[in-house]
Amino acid sequence: MSGVEMKSLTRIADGLIQVLVLIASIGVVVMMLHVCADIFARAVMGRSLPATIELVSRYYMVIVTFLPLAWVEKNKGMVSVEVFGDFMSEPVKRISDMFIALFAAVIYAVLTYTAWKTALNNFSTGTFVVALSIPVPVWQGYFLPPLGFGLACFVTIIRFVELITGSKHTAQEADA
Repeated sequence: MSGVEMKSLTRIADGLIQVLVLIASIGVVVMMLHVCADIFARAVMGRSLPATIELVSRYYMVIVTFLPLAWVEKNKGMVSVEVFGDFMSEPVKRISDMFIALFAAVIYAVLTYTAWKTALNNFSTGTFVVALSIPVPVWQGYFLPPLGFGLACFVTIIRFVELITGSKHTAQEADA
């Protein structure tokens, strides 16, 4: 794969990451406003807003948790153990990083596939929860995890290819 193709793929991934992080950021703000409105309604009217818990747990938290996964991967913010890293030579570190990127890509691919199957199943059955005797559809939220996992998979595949080819494009951008 040429450097131009890698730059293009990285640019596409970066654009998608920015969109999903923006959506997640908006989700945090909307969740905060919704919870504050619920607290206010409880204090003033003595009753909570309908379906607050359901919306927070089935939509807002899912948005905030899964959509930024690729951003976290891109910025190497996942939990890592670097006990042996200081003792490894640069070539061994690179091989270790390649293995970790490939392993992460496989895990993300499996999670994407599994979450996508679950989303399709919930879509076909029209999954909902009942809040105050009102059905609240929640099947839409099941499509968010495969989106986050899929883009995180894409980012780790790009990292793997860059490590194999020796390209420093991603590492330089992450450090910038």
